[in-house]
Amino acid sequence: MSGKEYIFKFLQDLTENNSKDWMEANKERYNQSKTYWLKEVESMLKRLSKHDKHFEKFSPKDTIMRINNNRMFHPDLPIYKNHFAFSPMTKKDGYARLFFSFSPFESYIGGGLWRPQKEILDEVRAAIVYEGEILHDAINDDAFMSFFGGLQEDTQKLKKPPRGYDKNHEYVELLKYKNFSTGIHPTKEYLIKNDLADVAEEVYLKLKPMNDFFQRALFE
Repeated sequence: MSGKEYIFKFLQDLTENNSKDWMEANKERYNQSKTYWLKEVESMLKRLSKHDKHFEKFSPKDTIMRINNNRMFHPDLPIYKNHFAFSPMTKKDGYARLFFSFSPFESYIGGGLWRPQKEILDEVRAAIVYEGEILHDAINDDAFMSFFGGLQEDTQKLKKPPRGYDKNHEYVELLKYKNFSTGIHPTKEYLIKNDLADVAEEVYLKLKPMNDFFQRALFE
C-alpha cells in the first residue's frame, strides 16, 4: 500500500467512525498518515519553489491544516475532517496560489481569490477598471477554459455594478464578482496513480496568469 492509499484508507475509516474514542485508539494510524502527507507536501513545495520563491518561505508543517473541525460556530459539524489539506499562504497574501484538499471522497485543487475582505476586493476592482482585459484574457484563455471550465460559480456575484462603478464599463461583469476562484476535482484513482508534485505543478501553472493579475493588483 502506497502512502497515498494509506492516507485514503485512514480518512475513510475516520469518517465512518468519527469520534474522539476512535481517533485515540487509532492515533498511531493518524500519525503515520500525517507523516505520509508531510512527505507529499515537502515534494510539492520543492517543485513549486522552482516557479515561485513564495513557496520557499514555508516548511511543510506550516502549510497543513488541523484535522479537527472548528465547531464553535458550527456545532453540527463532525469532530474531524474527511480530508488533509495543503494551503501554502498567509493571511497577508490575499489570494491562494494553490490550495489542495486531499480526500477519498472528493479532492479539490485550485486557487485564486475566494471571499476576500472588502479592502482586497476594492483593490482588485480598481485594477479591473484600468487593466480588466488582462484578467478577462487570463480566465477566457483556451488552456484555462479547457482545464478548469472557467471560474467557479460565484453565488455572491452582484446583479448590478458595485456602487461608484460605471455600468457601461467594458468589463462590468468582472466588477460584479466577489469571488475569483477555480479548481479541479481529481479522482482518487488519478491521485494515487500520479505524482502529487506533478499534479500541483500543473494546476499552479494553469492558475498563474489569473493569479499574476491579483499579485499586481494587490502588491505592485
